[in-house]
Amino acid sequence: MTTLKTGDKAPQFSGLDQNGTSHTLADYKGKKLVVFFYPKASTPGCTAEACDLRDNFERFKANNYELLGVSADNAKAQAKFIEKYDLPFPLLADEDKSVIQAFGVWGPKKFMGKEYDGIHRTTFVIDENGIIEEVISDVKTKAHAAQILK
Repeated sequence: MTTLKTGDKAPQFSGLDQNGTSHTLADYKGKKLVVFFYPKASTPGCTAEACDLRDNFERFKANNYELLGVSADNAKAQAKFIEKYDLPFPLLADEDKSVIQAFGVWGPKKFMGKEYDGIHRTTFVIDENGIIEEVISDVKTKAHAAQILK
């Protein structure tokens, strides 16, 4: 799937969040950035993952991390997801999949014997200088914060 690996420069992305606010890699210079890609807002696995990150948000902040969620949902769906679960971080509404494709997380998936194209649940930890520190492709949705904050 993704060809990005530890030590690579993170893609220079630009996307709009649930409020129409633009986010780019340059906005996060000097901070560590966790970019987590998830298939669909408000589905069970994505909710478990986002809530685990929310519940550990203060630990992320204390360690100079910013969090940014990305899916192909529209802004309205992202805003509802944030509101329903009180998520303290922005979610990009990447409907044209430009950020998703820049990170290489779009591709063939299998579910109940059917093959289709979709987002592979993947998290990128990017350092203060825009270098990928870690790529997590085996995301444990209920314990994802622990995978990042070792």
